[in-house]
Amino acid sequence: MAEVTVQQFAGVVGVSVDRLVQQLAEAGLPEKAPGDSISDDEKSQLLSYLRRIHGKHEATPEPAKITLMRKTVSEIKVPADRGRARTRGLKVSTPAKTVSVEVRKQRTYIKRSVVAEEEAVRIEKETAERDRARAEEEAVRQAEETRIAEQRALEEQAAQAEAARAAELEAERLAREDRARAELAASATESPELIAAVRGEPAAAGAPVPKAPGPSDKKKGAAKGKGKERDDREAAARGGRKELHVASDKSGRRRKKPAGRRVLSGGSSKHGFERPTAPVVREVLLPETITVADLAQRMSVKAAEVIKVMMTLGSMVTINQVLDRETAIVIVEEMGHRSKIVREDAMEASLQEIPVDQGDLEPRAPVVTIMGHVDHGKTSLLDYIRSSRVAAGEAGGITQHIGAYRVDTSKGPITFLDTPGHEAFTSMRARGAKVTDIVILVVAADDGVMPQTEEAVKHARAGKVPLIVAVNKIDKPDAEPDRIKQELANRDVIPEDWGGDTQFVYVSALTGAGVDNLLEAISLQAEVLELKASATGPARGAVIESRLDKGRGPVATVLVQSGRLKRGDILLTGAEYGRVRAMTDAFGNQLTEAGPSEPVEVLGMSGTPNAGDEAMVVDDERRAREIAAFRIERDRETKLSRQQATKLENMFAQMKEGGPTAVRLLMKTDVQGSCEALSDALTKLGNDEVRVDLISTGVGGINESDVNLAMASRASIIGFNVRADVAARKLVEDEGLELRYYSVIYDVIDDVKAAINGLLSPEIKETIVGIAQVRDVFRSSQFGAIAGCVVSEGVVKRSNPIRVLRNNVVVFEGELESLRRFKDDVNEVRSGTECGIGVKHYNDVKPGDQIEVYERTVVARTI
Repeated sequence: MAEVTVQQFAGVVGVSVDRLVQQLAEAGLPEKAPGDSISDDEKSQLLSYLRRIHGKHEATPEPAKITLMRKTVSEIKVPADRGRARTRGLKVSTPAKTVSVEVRKQRTYIKRSVVAEEEAVRIEKETAERDRARAEEEAVRQAEETRIAEQRALEEQAAQAEAARAAELEAERLAREDRARAELAASATESPELIAAVRGEPAAAGAPVPKAPGPSDKKKGAAKGKGKERDDREAAARGGRKELHVASDKSGRRRKKPAGRRVLSGGSSKHGFERPTAPVVREVLLPETITVADLAQRMSVKAAEVIKVMMTLGSMVTINQVLDRETAIVIVEEMGHRSKIVREDAMEASLQEIPVDQGDLEPRAPVVTIMGHVDHGKTSLLDYIRSSRVAAGEAGGITQHIGAYRVDTSKGPITFLDTPGHEAFTSMRARGAKVTDIVILVVAADDGVMPQTEEAVKHARAGKVPLIVAVNKIDKPDAEPDRIKQELANRDVIPEDWGGDTQFVYVSALTGAGVDNLLEAISLQAEVLELKASATGPARGAVIESRLDKGRGPVATVLVQSGRLKRGDILLTGAEYGRVRAMTDAFGNQLTEAGPSEPVEVLGMSGTPNAGDEAMVVDDERRAREIAAFRIERDRETKLSRQQATKLENMFAQMKEGGPTAVRLLMKTDVQGSCEALSDALTKLGNDEVRVDLISTGVGGINESDVNLAMASRASIIGFNVRADVAARKLVEDEGLELRYYSVIYDVIDDVKAAINGLLSPEIKETIVGIAQVRDVFRSSQFGAIAGCVVSEGVVKRSNPIRVLRNNVVVFEGELESLRRFKDDVNEVRSGTECGIGVKHYNDVKPGDQIEVYERTVVARTI
C-alpha cells in the first residue's frame, strides 16, 4: 500500500491536521509534520489508542455474518431511430442515445460455526418431534390392541353363552319328543300298527298295507284327503292338540324349508314359540324419581298402559311426567310386578368397594400448604426453598392459582402447595387445607396479623391440621416478632415456649435466614404424624387445579395420595374421565408413574375437572364413562331444581314493577380454581336492588360461541388470563359488545362493584332549612291569599319546596309563588324577620299554620 502524508490522511479521516498531529503524539508516535508520511503500523497504533480511550476493547469480536454490497455502472448505446421525420420537405434522422446501467449485488457470508449450530438445533428439534410422534403412535397402538382384545373376549363369552343356550334348547326338544312318544303309546292301545310305527318296528302279519300312490293320487280331491289323514296323525302324535299357525288355512302352498331347520319324526315342522302358561312377573328397579316412559320400559309395557292405570287411580299424567318413588311402587304393584328400590348413588358406592392395597405401607413425603396474607412473602419463601423464580411470573406479584411443587431438601422430599393469599380465594385455600398434612402460616414481622391470616388459622383448625408459624421479614429494621406472637396468642395460637403446641420459626425469604430451621420443624412434625401410604395398587388422590391448554387440551394437576398412578391408567375425576396419555412434574419433566405425595400434571382427560374433586383409577373405561355420565346428569338435575326453586322464590318479587336490576356477565378464565373463586366473589356483590347474574362461566379462550351467548343475553364479557380468538374479536367489534381482559382478581371485583354502584338508585335526603309562623292572612287581587309570617327558624328561600302544616299535620305540599319584604321581592328571609308569603295553587292558608321550607339532597349509594 502506497504511503500517504499526514495531511492526506487527515483529509481521508475528516479531521484537521493539527488534531491528527496531536492524536499521533498522544498515541506515543514521533512528532510529525503535515508533509511527513505515515505508515500502516503507525495507523494501527493510532487506532488502538483511540479505541482504548473510547472504552472499546482492542480485540473486536468476529461478526457471525457479513454482508457485502457491490455496485457496477456500465453504459449501453440505444441505436438511432430508423424512422425519418419530414420538416419542410427535408429528411431528419434521430441520433443514437447513451444510457447508464447500474447493477447492485448483495452477498451475505455466514460463519460455518453458526450454520452448524443452527443445523444441530434443527436436527435436535426434528428428532424430538419424531420421538414424540412415535411415542403417541405407540400409545394409540397399545390402546387399540387392548380394545381389540377386550372385544374378542366379549365375543368369546357371547359365543359360549349362545352354545350353552343351544344345548339347553336341544335337551328341551328331546325331552318333549320323549313325552310325545309316551303319550302316543298310552293312548293308542287299540292300534298295533300305530304302536309299531311309533316304535319303528315293521307292521304285523295280516295287516293291510297302504297302497302305493299312483298317478291318479295327484288330483285335487286325493291331495285333500291325504292332507287330512296327515293332519290327523300329527294331531294324534301331539296328544290331540292342534298345531298353532300364523295362517288359518293349511292347505295353501308352503314355503321351502330353510337349510338347517330341524324336522320332527313324521315329517312335520314345529315353531319355537310357546304361549306362556303364567303371567311374567318382573322385578322393576325404582330410583328416587322416574318418568312414565322409563317406568313403562322397565315393565316391558306400553306407556299408554301405565297412563291408563294412573287414570284409574285418579291421576292424569303425561308420558314425560316425573313420578316419585312411592307413586311408582303403587303402579308397579297394581300391574302385577315386584318393585325394588335402588340407591341413586349405587354406582358411585361401588367405587368405594374397590379394594385399596394396604399391605405395604411406606413412609411418604409430607404435603405442606403455605398460607397467609397478601404480600407477606409466601411465594418468596417457597422460591428460596426450591431455588427458582415463581413470584416473578405472577400477575400483580400475587399468586393466582394453587401451585404444587415437590422439592428435595436436605431433610427429605417435601410437597409444597402455594395457595393464594387474597380474600377472594378463600375457597381455594379451603381446598388446600383438605389435602394437606401440615400448614405453614407465613406472617410478616413488620405487618402483623391480617384478615387472611385469621382465615388461614380457621381453615387449618377446620381441617384438624397442625400449624407451624413462619415469621417472615425479620431482617427489616421495623420487624416486631414478639408482637406477632402476642397477636396470634390472642387468637388461641399459643407458641411452644409459652406453653402451647405451635412451633414459631423466624425466617427471612430474602436472605434465607432460618429456612433450615423451618425445614427441620417440618420434618419433626412429619415424624410425629407418622405419615404412611401404600405405594402399590390403583392410585387415589385429589385434583389441585385444572386448565384448558390450547395445544395439549385439558390439563389437570393431581396430587397422588395413595397407590401408584401410571401412564395408560384410566383416571376418573368427578364428572370427567380419560386415559392418562402423559404425566409431567412442576418443572415439565416427563414421568411414567407417580407415587404418594407427588403432584403431577395429567393429560388425556375428557374435560377440565373441578378443583378439589376426588381422583381415582378404575379398571374399566366403560364403568368410568357410565359413572361420569351419571354425575353429569345428577349435577344437571340439581342445577335445574335449584334454578326452579329460585324462580319460585323470586316470582312475586319479579312481578313487581321494575324488579331487581341485574349486571349480566359472561366469564372465561384460564383455570378452574380461578373460575370458582371469581364466581363466589362476584355473586356476593349484589343486594336486593342490583344483583350479579353470571350467564356462563368456563375455562379456556373466548370463542365465537361465547360471544353469541353474550349477545343474546345482553351480557358483558370478562376474560381472566385468557384472550378472544380472531372470529370472536371481530364479532365483538361488529356488535359493539363490552369485552374486558384482567390478570388480577381484585381489578375484576373493583370494576364490577363500580358498575353495581352506577345502577343503584340514588338516595334522596330531605333537610328542613326554615319554618315560618303564619300570623295573619291578606287577600290580593293578583296572588290571592297572602300569609303574613314571621320566620321562626332557619331561612326561607324562594326556590325551595314547602309544606303547609296545620296542627303539625301536612295539609299541602308545593312551592312558593311570591316572597316579599314590604313591597320588595326577595329571594330569602332569615330568622326573626317578617315577610309575606304567597303559596302557589293554594288559597286556604289560615292564621296559626306553619310553612316548612326544605331542600332535597341526592346522595349516591354504594355497596
